[in-house]
Amino acid sequence: MSCSYCKNSEKKSLVMEVQMHAPTYADVLAGASVVLRYIKPTPLYEWPGLSQLLGCRYFIKHENHTPTTAFKVRGGIYLVSRLPEEQKRRGIIACTTGNHGQSLAYACRLFGVRCVLVVPAKSNPDKVAAMRALGAELIEHGRDYDEAREHCESIREREGLRYVHSANEPDLIAGVGTYALEIFDDLPDPDILLVPVGLGSGICGAGLVAAQRRPETRVIGVQSELAPAVTLSWREGRPVETESPRTFAEGMATRVPASLTLQMMRRLVHDMVTVSDSALRDAIRLLLRMTHNLAEGAGAAPTAAAWQMRSSLAGKKVVGVFSGGNLDLRELAAILTAKPS
Repeated sequence: MSCSYCKNSEKKSLVMEVQMHAPTYADVLAGASVVLRYIKPTPLYEWPGLSQLLGCRYFIKHENHTPTTAFKVRGGIYLVSRLPEEQKRRGIIACTTGNHGQSLAYACRLFGVRCVLVVPAKSNPDKVAAMRALGAELIEHGRDYDEAREHCESIREREGLRYVHSANEPDLIAGVGTYALEIFDDLPDPDILLVPVGLGSGICGAGLVAAQRRPETRVIGVQSELAPAVTLSWREGRPVETESPRTFAEGMATRVPASLTLQMMRRLVHDMVTVSDSALRDAIRLLLRMTHNLAEGAGAAPTAAAWQMRSSLAGKKVVGVFSGGNLDLRELAAILTAKPS
């Protein structure tokens, strides 16, 4: 494993990232004043069958109930709403595996902004179709997220577009953090938040809110064992790059951490755990059977982690962030026909 920040194509990006100021709890509150004009709060339900199975009081924050079926729409709305008028006229560009792109496409449609998205060549076709339906212009490039990202960063200036990184954006983090405000409004005293991690915008927003509203609450990130770059980076205190991710859970399929969110996670996150892809598939099947909600891989990660950690969670109030429900239907078919592991 080696750090990728020595690459020339990424040096400029890193300089821009480290100059950013990390968002604060006050920024999340400001984000809520905008986000909730356009989307309704999502439900927080305790599912008794899951609580009984897991041996704790298990609550699910249903971010799959947003207009794009994922939490990231909150960040897209807040960030695009705050763009200068000149930049709104020019438009934005971003790299995405799906949910980040849908959030920006949705927000750009709200505010009349051009949206260009670079996606890996073999992306979830349902997410690609959803982005196009929202009016985004798509460019397919690369074998994974990070190859697509490098291509995106190489063309942004040529097009005069505002590059929107999927994590190193203070307004994006503040916007997605609004889901955590709703958690603590509905359940003031959770013991543990389990949050899926791709590049970390969601867990950073949750960490900001938890630190202010209930510092005793432990914030724990969850990644796939086949895409552990952020977990390794968090543990070692430095950026660690891994090989191209082999997980089916594209929402967590990153191999290079993001500087701003990694810095925040070192301060706000109490632990990181990894789960197998077979455990993710089992959790998708379990959630569909017991809650009748369809989870994508990242959305099922907290439930997979709760099963893996159930002995240490016994008797606690645990919130699993169901971050999205945009599962590739080809994967769903394989999950439903396979035997549980």
